[in-house]
Amino acid sequence: MKIIILLVIAYLLGSIPSGVWIGKLFFKKDIRQFGSGNSGTTNTFRVLGKKAGIIVLLMDILKGTLATSLPVIFHITTINPLWFGVCAILGHTFPIFAGFKGGKAVATSAGMLLGYQPLFFIYSTVLFLICLFITSMVSLASMIAAVLITLSTFFIPYIAPMILEKQDWLLTIIAICVTTFIFYRHKDNIKRIKNGTENKVPFGLNKPKK
Repeated sequence: MKIIILLVIAYLLGSIPSGVWIGKLFFKKDIRQFGSGNSGTTNTFRVLGKKAGIIVLLMDILKGTLATSLPVIFHITTINPLWFGVCAILGHTFPIFAGFKGGKAVATSAGMLLGYQPLFFIYSTVLFLICLFITSMVSLASMIAAVLITLSTFFIPYIAPMILEKQDWLLTIIAICVTTFIFYRHKDNIKRIKNGTENKVPFGLNKPKK
C-alpha cells in the first residue's frame, strides 16, 4: 500500500503544470493559448521569456528528480526508483491538474535521470547541448539526444563505467519507450522541420540569420 501511495504521489508531482501555473500566476497568460499551444518548457521560453522559461525548466526537472528519489526518501528497496520517475513522466504528459494535456516529457525525463544516475544525467545533458548547438532547434535536438542517450545505455557501461556502472536493462527499456513517446509528441515539429518552418534558438550553427 505504501508503494502504491508513493507511485500516485510521483504521478501527482509530475502533474504539476509548471508552465501553466507560472504563466497564470505571474503573467496572467495561459501559455496553452499562445505559441505552439504546449505547456512545456520550450513554449514557456517562447511566450513568457527567458526567466520564466528557466524557472519552468528547473521545476520540470525537479519533478522527475523528486519523484525518482521517493523510494530513497522513504527507505523503500523493493521497487526500482525508475518506476517512480515513469509515473512523474506520465503525470507531466497527462497532468490531472491541467486536463490531461501536458508537455513532451523531455525535462521531466532528464529529472528522472538526475535522481537515478547523476553522472549519466550530466553526460546526457552534454549530448543534448551539443545537439542543440549543431541544430539550433530544441525539438530536433531533443529527439536526436533521446536516441543517442538510449543507445548510450547499451555501450556506456562497457567504455565508461564511471558514468553508468553496469548494464541496466530497465533503464534501457524505459529509454526506448520514452524516446518513442518523445518522437510521437514531436510529430508536429517533425512536419515543421521537414518544411523548414520549425522555430530556432538564437545560437548555434544553424541559428536564424538576422
